[in-house]
Amino acid sequence: MIELKPIDRVEILSVMDNSIDVLMSSTPVAKRAKRDRDALSKAQLRAEHGVSMLVTTYERGNKDSFLFDTGVTVDGVLHNMDVLEVKGNELHAVVLSHGHTDHTRGLLGFIRRYGRPRVPIVLHPDAYLKRKNVQPDGHESEHIPPNKKDLESEDVEIIEERGPTMLIGGRVLVTGQIPRTTPFEKGSPRQVALIEGRWQPDPWIHDDQAIVINVKDKGLVVLTGCGHAGVVNTLKCAREMTGVKRIHGVIGGFHLTGPIFEPIVQPTIKALKEFAPSVIVPQHCTGWKATHLIAREFAKAFVPNSVGTTMVIGA
Repeated sequence: MIELKPIDRVEILSVMDNSIDVLMSSTPVAKRAKRDRDALSKAQLRAEHGVSMLVTTYERGNKDSFLFDTGVTVDGVLHNMDVLEVKGNELHAVVLSHGHTDHTRGLLGFIRRYGRPRVPIVLHPDAYLKRKNVQPDGHESEHIPPNKKDLESEDVEIIEERGPTMLIGGRVLVTGQIPRTTPFEKGSPRQVALIEGRWQPDPWIHDDQAIVINVKDKGLVVLTGCGHAGVVNTLKCAREMTGVKRIHGVIGGFHLTGPIFEPIVQPTIKALKEFAPSVIVPQHCTGWKATHLIAREFAKAFVPNSVGTTMVIGA
């Protein structure tokens, strides 16, 4: 069991997600991006098929931030960071949830701008695997992973771990590889990876990892990128790793869209009810059907996301 030190408050800023609504109202949890009288004449926030979150922890007057994923384009996250006035050279680290392009390609632009002084990059070693999805009709779509040699040539500090990693003085847990125990969460059956020189089945995407934070008087806040491990597996893992039973919030992509994954929407929602989160924020690859069902079944906990929104949990 891992001792995860509790913090006073966490703020999760959506630097990149699939959608944006600049007129969305704030809630007690969701603080929407400010719009002044000149808002429409300034550079605008972008939405893309990708994820990036700026996570900021607060504990006894100490403030620390790190970036969780970097989006799908080289410049998208950097652009939104500029609009949101986020300073990348003040970050504690960059954590990659897994190696898929829509979570990692922005790393190129980030390193070009902020590679020195060095910001550590935390990832699972399988994140470097070349991958592609092969459809029944033979159509292929490739995932371009981070290139280790390119990262090393930039003199970037790389933290590679299959197991858990602790950040910010033991206050943030990166889960590492998540056990797959839920019967209906079976990964991505159409994915293959280039392993030992040949394309092999790679449905499990073992590099998929999550962020876990323990907020005082609340419980665990769990962040997922795509949730390829399964959001239920991920929440079980967070509990078992930390010994903390209360799941207060779950935020991120739950990968429940498309013909392969829509059949598991109902069992996923049923299982999520057993965790009874107080805050649930589906993003990115959760999908229209799953998001609407989550909004209906978790009416009090559901919070819609928008690029530029900050989720605030804690005192």
